[in-house]
Amino acid sequence: MKVIKRSGMEVEYDASKITNAVKAANKEVKPIYQLNEHQIQAVTDIVEAKLRKLSYAVQVEDIQDMVETGIMEMRGYEVAQKYVRYRYKRELTRKSNTTDNGILSLLDHLNENINQENSNKNPVINSTLRDYMAGEVSKDLSMRILLPEEIVKAHEEGIIHFHDADYFAQKEHNCDLVNLEDMLQNGTVISETLIEKPHSFFTACNVTTQIVAQVASNQYGGQSFTLSHLAPFVEISRQKLKEEVIKERTECGEPLDDGIIDKIVERRLRKEIRSGIQTIQYQLITLMTCNGQAPFVTMFMYLDEVPEGRTRDDLAMLIEEVLIQRTEGVKNEKGVWITPAFPKLIYVLDEDNITEDSKYWYLTELAAKCTAKRMVPDYISAKVMKELKKGDVYPCMGCRSFPTVEDGQRNPDGSRKYYGRFNQGVVTINLVDVACSSQGDMEKFWEILEERLELCHRALRCRHERLLGTTSDVAPILWQYGALARLKKGEKIDPLLYNGYSTISLGYVGLYEMCMRMLGVTHTSSKGREFALKVMQKLNDKCAEWKAAENISYSVYGTPMESTTYKFAKCLQKRFGIIPGVTDKNYITNSYHVHVTEPIDAFSKLKFEADFQKLSPGGAISYVEVPNLQDNLDAVLSVMKFIYDNIVYAELNTKSDYCSVCGYDGEIQIVEDEDGKYIWECPNCGNRDQEQMSVARRTCGYIGTQFWNQGRTQEIKERVLHL
Repeated sequence: MKVIKRSGMEVEYDASKITNAVKAANKEVKPIYQLNEHQIQAVTDIVEAKLRKLSYAVQVEDIQDMVETGIMEMRGYEVAQKYVRYRYKRELTRKSNTTDNGILSLLDHLNENINQENSNKNPVINSTLRDYMAGEVSKDLSMRILLPEEIVKAHEEGIIHFHDADYFAQKEHNCDLVNLEDMLQNGTVISETLIEKPHSFFTACNVTTQIVAQVASNQYGGQSFTLSHLAPFVEISRQKLKEEVIKERTECGEPLDDGIIDKIVERRLRKEIRSGIQTIQYQLITLMTCNGQAPFVTMFMYLDEVPEGRTRDDLAMLIEEVLIQRTEGVKNEKGVWITPAFPKLIYVLDEDNITEDSKYWYLTELAAKCTAKRMVPDYISAKVMKELKKGDVYPCMGCRSFPTVEDGQRNPDGSRKYYGRFNQGVVTINLVDVACSSQGDMEKFWEILEERLELCHRALRCRHERLLGTTSDVAPILWQYGALARLKKGEKIDPLLYNGYSTISLGYVGLYEMCMRMLGVTHTSSKGREFALKVMQKLNDKCAEWKAAENISYSVYGTPMESTTYKFAKCLQKRFGIIPGVTDKNYITNSYHVHVTEPIDAFSKLKFEADFQKLSPGGAISYVEVPNLQDNLDAVLSVMKFIYDNIVYAELNTKSDYCSVCGYDGEIQIVEDEDGKYIWECPNCGNRDQEQMSVARRTCGYIGTQFWNQGRTQEIKERVLHL
């Protein structure tokens, strides 16, 4: 059995520590009140019996709670009092310096909580360690000094989750929709160096990678850019290449035949496009930001963002090259082609690419092939999005956080502004805790929900107010040089925090478990669905109320929990025990999703979840779990067509693994070891060394490649196929 210490270090369970602690407390009371040897051993046995029923590594605080209960069961009330006082004194000692042990365990690679916190961060390398160390200090400051006690307490108890507390002190924000067009067309500044408008497509690609890296180092969430902002540079290269070809042929005395010249130019242009796209894909994978990771970046591919004609055809060439290269993958250190996590790709389905007779159907076929092999791109339906977003189609700011539609935010041409906007931060409400706290009483549920939402509101205000007064000088690439704005030096970003320029997100999780606790049925039932939608509407009503009062764009957001799913599950078990169908897993369900174990076909799942996406305007993504479909692209295309007709944003989850020991390239399995811990194992050779395998899984909307904590690993193991 494993125990997670306060530092995050995972160690073997040691029964003698319980026995010794009880004996120490026992010596502090008068002999008449002391426990005998058999009673002390009974306390240890009681705790150990409880631990063996658990399928996860338990926190040391939970064990101490069990010890207190065990002493009380032995009628050792005075001993229990001494034990409680001992714990209190130890807690005071620890609080005198709250970060030392955590940082030391980081340096020794022993902190399991941190090691498995982010499936795209390698916790061993120095740059990641440096970021984690800074995060520990920042989180400590935030929890002890900067945040109100009620927020900290609610966060620690799993009632809410205050996201990214390790960046709160630095006045950083969450995610961005980068205005690449402004930066490329009007120039930008990177590290105090003027970058003028590129004179070729290849140079524009190089500049783009530098912009992405700089943006990633100045905020903590995801970012997105669109290929349409690069498309105009294809024509610039075409004209430049044409001049070169004419000059070469003139110097060599060759005829200046227009047809020949055009063929040579297009051949050279294709080569430049291939090199430019390769530069973006490889540099974004190999770049390391100050956060110790590759940038969490999304590339948006939407044909109708540019005018019909040559520019749209040029954009189609870029999309084609992206899909070809991504299908191929990248080589790992052993020279094996594997699936990279980034950049994430989004392909928009529209009238000109959704049917076999449409002009760009060949791109959709390429996208299907890429999805079947590499899990990307994800898909946005232009048809459904236009219905929900007042006729607009635009990308999310990372993996799922969408800007709100704001009539007051306009581009110079009068269209609504989306590029250059950002998200201030996220606070998530644990709906399962609301349901459990109400003990199934519906009237009490709505009362507690109201209280918890106001608690979230106060927490969101903390995020907003922390950013107020920030000057543009803290991140020139964002605020001064076009990524988000063109403010002057010393100018405050305050106006960008109001009037819809940026959003702030009320996240939610556990809609499934909430319905199970309150009604005893899943939200896919008619009764559960009605209740779940009513709760979702309540969240939207509160955001609208706050927005009307404060002119801040609050928006409901389907939280993509990664490590938090495990934390919430553990907190629920601690507060309410094991409730079948509610708290009996090491994870709880992301946002509105159908539970991973619930049998449902792909089309029914997408159709059902579409209604919940409508009530998550701040961001949401649905998925279907599918087997290897590389030999059945018709099935992939059928799902894509269904997405186009029914839901805004969805993806297909397949598997893309490789065992370096035996060369197996099928699905790496999750098994339980003798301690009940979930581990990865090659079904071909039995390899269990994570360093000797490549595993890629969709985690929370993006692909993870560095493995996950026990809660998320169990969730991945229990996913059922939908197709």
